[in-house]
Amino acid sequence: MSLPLITDYECGISAIDAQFHRPRRAAIHLIVEKGAAALVDTGTSFSVPGVVATLKQKNIAAEDVAYVILTHIHLDHAGGASQCMQFFPNAKLVVHPRGASHMANPIRLVAGAMSVYGEAEFKRVYGEIIPIDIERIMEAPDESRINLNGRSLLFLDTPGHARHHNCIYDECSQSFFTGDTFGVSYREFDVNGREFVFPTTSPVQFDPVAAHTSIDRIMSYKPCYAYLTHYSRIGNLACHAQSLHDLIDAHVAIAQRAKDNGAERQSIISETLRNLLLQKLSEHGCQLPQNEINELLNTDIRLNAQGLIHWLDQSVERLK
Repeated sequence: MSLPLITDYECGISAIDAQFHRPRRAAIHLIVEKGAAALVDTGTSFSVPGVVATLKQKNIAAEDVAYVILTHIHLDHAGGASQCMQFFPNAKLVVHPRGASHMANPIRLVAGAMSVYGEAEFKRVYGEIIPIDIERIMEAPDESRINLNGRSLLFLDTPGHARHHNCIYDECSQSFFTGDTFGVSYREFDVNGREFVFPTTSPVQFDPVAAHTSIDRIMSYKPCYAYLTHYSRIGNLACHAQSLHDLIDAHVAIAQRAKDNGAERQSIISETLRNLLLQKLSEHGCQLPQNEINELLNTDIRLNAQGLIHWLDQSVERLK
């Protein structure tokens, strides 16, 4: 197969395009240390052949992949895990304790996704999800570490987007692999090297208080960069952290204003989020035509609105 888009950084870090829906929407990060390799997130089952081809191009043997690390178990991040474990015979799957059982027995994970997408669309988007041998799964609780050929990777429990979410601090690069905790930043929105970052509030475990806490915890390490799954490396993290805090609060306020609008909540929240992000992108200096911006944002806006509605409903339940 042809190689996916690969972006090489210093410290043995590369971003491999997961080829999820469109180019540069989701990244699989490769870390190489003295011949040993680790992957951070896997994309879907359809992403794995591109990973295998990339490793071959880089002369990394399948047997030298020591770890397949999941930031969390949402299927755009973890859907290729079972195929990766088949290709990489010596690898351990490293996952948050709340996610480990779902990788060993993915029935509930698959059923939940199929209820959203339908069976045919699920298989088209994600392919096959099969169980992973529990003996090959390593739980990574808060502040645990793994050793990649002398390179320390520290795991932090970072809820907010999901309760089964870890961020991984790489001491070599002094940077974090943040999954979805530090938001989304598409390279199409870069302006003169400046990135645009916005939060993901997708279903079903969005928690704004925890999201703020997790961002602050990441920033307490004074990292140089964040490697986001959507999409790859960003700098200027202090500025982006403040922007994420502000936008999380704005998302919550938008949801709360629409809480009494019944069946219209989805459309009202979606359009208000769209207007907010269009305004912020204009202030950022983005010159893309609005139809292109909408095309890039449509899925995120829909999912963010769904997650906010679920959060509203759960908030009401907690008050009963």
